[in-house]
Amino acid sequence: MLAALAPFLLFSAFLLLLLVSISAPIIKTIYIFKLYANVAVGVLSADARSNARFGVWGYCVEGISVSILGQTETTPTSCSKRHLGYDLSGIIGSANGYNPRVLSKALTAVLVLHPIACGLTFLALTTSFAMLRPGTARGASILTLIFGLLATLVTTAVFLVDVIMVAVVRTKVHNESDGVIWLTFGNAVWMALGATVALWLSLTGACAGICGSSRGRYGRYACLILGLLRIAYASFFPNRRGRKAGTY
Repeated sequence: MLAALAPFLLFSAFLLLLLVSISAPIIKTIYIFKLYANVAVGVLSADARSNARFGVWGYCVEGISVSILGQTETTPTSCSKRHLGYDLSGIIGSANGYNPRVLSKALTAVLVLHPIACGLTFLALTTSFAMLRPGTARGASILTLIFGLLATLVTTAVFLVDVIMVAVVRTKVHNESDGVIWLTFGNAVWMALGATVALWLSLTGACAGICGSSRGRYGRYACLILGLLRIAYASFFPNRRGRKAGTY
């Protein structure tokens, strides 16, 4: 049963990581973080508002809305060229002495992990389909476990790096711009979280496939890993079994 769920879980993780890997500016509605800017001048009753969405391959700046004495003008939306890593100096300029070049160094170093995680998950997904065939279940389960473990570790690192990066950058931007510029988490971060959970669950299915089809060395190792995963699950949800049985 668990082995049969592995391809479905891997497909779900692959789809989520694929969407994250082709986020803004390719898919404008999917982004890692969103930057807001609001500048107001009280003397002229003027203010300018805009926001930008940042993905793996670039960013998209929504139309800048400028309002002066009740008259509002909005510029069209524009996106950057598709490339890995980008410089924010041309987007937000310098606000109250803030240097936006600090952001590009962190982004350039970590964003390449998203397509790598997607590629590893695709390899695990390809081998997992052979787990459904009786004659190739053992070998496919071993390959799925190897590729799945690599994909799981990279995806987990991607999610953690995304969260830490956005949190640190948001704090720096808010402090150094005196609240004129601020950031929020994007939906791509939570999609990476969903892919991480799906990949960890798929490892259980791969271990179950090896454990059920082999009694050799690989089978013993798989059963050991599966047992450790079950112990970890029981530790996090100690009352789950009792509730199913009707005991509280």
